[in-house]
Amino acid sequence: MSKNVIVIGAGPGGLASAMLLAHAGLNVRVLERLPEVGGRTRTLRSESGFHFDLGPTFFLYPTVLRSIFEHTGLDLDERLDLVRLDPQYRVVFGKGGELLATPDVERMEQAIAALAPLDATRFQDFLADNREKLERFRPCLETPFLGWRDVLSRRLLSLLPLVRPWRSLEQEVGQYFSDERIRLAFTFQSKYLGMSPFRCPSLFSILSFLEYEHGVYHPIGGCGAVTRAMADAATELGAKISTGEEVRGLEFRRKRVVGVHTDRGSYPCDAIVINADFARAMKRFVPDRLRRRWSDRKIAKSRFSCSTFMLYLGIEGRFDDVSHHTIYIPERYRRNLEDIERNGVVSEELSFYVQNASVTDPTLAPDGMSTLYVLVPVPNRRFPIDWSTEAPRLRGKVFRHLKKIGLGDVERRVRYERMITPEDWDRRHEIHLGATFSLAHNLRQMLHLRPRNRFADLDGVYLTGGGTHPGSGLPVIFESARITSKLLVEDFGGQMQPGGRPSRRVSEAPVSGLVAAS
Repeated sequence: MSKNVIVIGAGPGGLASAMLLAHAGLNVRVLERLPEVGGRTRTLRSESGFHFDLGPTFFLYPTVLRSIFEHTGLDLDERLDLVRLDPQYRVVFGKGGELLATPDVERMEQAIAALAPLDATRFQDFLADNREKLERFRPCLETPFLGWRDVLSRRLLSLLPLVRPWRSLEQEVGQYFSDERIRLAFTFQSKYLGMSPFRCPSLFSILSFLEYEHGVYHPIGGCGAVTRAMADAATELGAKISTGEEVRGLEFRRKRVVGVHTDRGSYPCDAIVINADFARAMKRFVPDRLRRRWSDRKIAKSRFSCSTFMLYLGIEGRFDDVSHHTIYIPERYRRNLEDIERNGVVSEELSFYVQNASVTDPTLAPDGMSTLYVLVPVPNRRFPIDWSTEAPRLRGKVFRHLKKIGLGDVERRVRYERMITPEDWDRRHEIHLGATFSLAHNLRQMLHLRPRNRFADLDGVYLTGGGTHPGSGLPVIFESARITSKLLVEDFGGQMQPGGRPSRRVSEAPVSGLVAAS
């Protein structure tokens, strides 16, 4: 297929798309504005030898990415060292007690019983029911939703009694566990979507199920090692990846995109795949008059996820008695979530997450030292918080709260520090409203009501990433890339043929003097 495809953004969705499309025989060029690949799934490096993941740190359900590698004739496990964590994480409750979550069913039942004996008897019921839910709903997660007909299909309608969309995630999990702490341990995963478990749809009980059924992994070198391995694979398959090359505009002929303009030149194309932040890319690259379904007005009315306040800390010494992942859930958790999503203020009592990856991965810090990654969910920039004054105050509060999970005397031992606020996510990292999990996953923004993999407003434009169907989270983003790539190849009259290498390579698209749309 002698067709030219431009992928905008070298995040996980863009790189997975590049692998699949290059394997299909297309001329693929990936344009990344930053000097390295990965997007939010890239590595931060300090001169003092500390390495951090910028964004995702949980690597879940590697089956999807492994199958993408296999489809292109490659082996993920030859390129990546994945360590399955046990315990997967530690949950500390402000109301008292803690839970070491393990994929070992017998040990997990014992851990639950230490807090709530009756709830331990329902753990296997939870697993069995969600195993069926995932298996039956999986085709929906692997299928594009391009209109109402897809939603009203007999297959999807038959799933309504199983997925129970009228329930929240917290209500769903409450059918199994009566102790509030246990319910929270099986619903905090809604934070992977930037949502409250009290509003997140019940479907997403499959998130915690995936952790126990398929494991929580740490890639040696961090999740940034995953996207580096993908970039190497895409290049081997024939894609051309250009870093430090920011897209400045698109050229349209009526509603069809025919070219991409950067500081270095202009590229004609037959299609583009947008892996950049959806709302930011639309407002920046596509004139409002060309966006009927996703106009500026529609984007302004949409619901977006929370944001995050981040600290990346290089620490003198180690914390070998602290788990790789720790989640702290405050006593007044519901109030904390209301402050984040509705009140638009930083709570006095914080929920937070800490990765102490050096207990697993010695490559991330100099000998005898540690990395700590601290994430605090906070309101996005829809709320008028002055982060120039709020950030120092919140930083001090974070150090005081770390004592609650056994990380005392941290501030004195800091040898490297970097902070990222919602304002930084918005202005420096090009994320609309600093909403680090993109569009919220409420019922009005799922399936065909989410931006579609084949973008409905324009011809030749496809989407991948957390802002499109199926949604956020690394395995789901990889799935979006697979859906998008299949649509694109089929629209060109081809088929996604698995295994082996492409039978032939086509020549690189020439650079021409296309004029970008203003």
